[in-house]
Amino acid sequence: MPVKVSDNLPAIDVLERENIFVMTENRALKQDIRPLKILLLNLMPTKVATETQILRLLSNTPLQIELELLQTSTYQSKNTSQEHLTSFYKTFDEVKDTTFDGLIITGAPVEMLEFYEVDYWNELCEIMEWSKKNVHSTFYICWAAQAGLFYHYGIKKYPLEKKLSGIFKHKLLNPKSRLFRGFDSEFTAPHSRHTYVKAEEIAKVSELKIMSVSDEAGVYIVGSKDSKHFFVTGHSEYDADTLSKEYFRDIGRGFKPDIPENYFTDNDPTKPPIMSWRAHSTLLFTNWLNYFVYQTTPYNLNDIKKK
Repeated sequence: MPVKVSDNLPAIDVLERENIFVMTENRALKQDIRPLKILLLNLMPTKVATETQILRLLSNTPLQIELELLQTSTYQSKNTSQEHLTSFYKTFDEVKDTTFDGLIITGAPVEMLEFYEVDYWNELCEIMEWSKKNVHSTFYICWAAQAGLFYHYGIKKYPLEKKLSGIFKHKLLNPKSRLFRGFDSEFTAPHSRHTYVKAEEIAKVSELKIMSVSDEAGVYIVGSKDSKHFFVTGHSEYDADTLSKEYFRDIGRGFKPDIPENYFTDNDPTKPPIMSWRAHSTLLFTNWLNYFVYQTTPYNLNDIKKK
């Protein structure tokens, strides 16, 4: 919970530079708590597993959150029952007249396709355009990060020589960012993708900043300077066994995937994976919710459209 102090207390400036959440008396008097409205556009084929992963991370905060699940109408999932989708998901037409504090867009197994070849590309573009005026801050994951960078800023994706899969070390380029409050200087995160974006192309876009990178996995987190967009090229939400399931699924399909790096005990797929990114993933989602959604979103959500 935030620390409430007098408005003019000299300690405020010091604490804020240290990324300590300080709430002044003036703001506290005006605050009227309401739940944060978060929209999750779930593009993953294993929707139930992804819902669980995201919900687990969103629940690690004292903030009250209302989560709305969104599916595309231009593509029907083949791996999730229609009953589940009908019961728990809405389409864009059902939410487009609503405003949200935050939007999360998941990855999708369509990296090998050109963006324009994806069945729901036009619908996704419509949603991303809509988010500019109807969402306070958006969090893009893996393929969605590449799609968002391309749609909003024209950043292209490029094929890797082979699939990048495993747990990789990352470092912070601007450790004082509130997004990284509580992070260690180095931390690990999962990646599972066939494509990448180039740091030199992102660096040419004045509205963007590269916030975290990996020597092995490349660009990891990119943020817009107005904090409306955060692009995360990895899968910090993954469970301990998610990469394992992907690996053995690919083997079952007749492929010969490399063993995910830095993942199985002793690099042996017969041994259990090592979970080393839970603390980082929890902080990443919690900090985004706290600093870039809760603390800055208007109380009246309709005011988002005025920005």
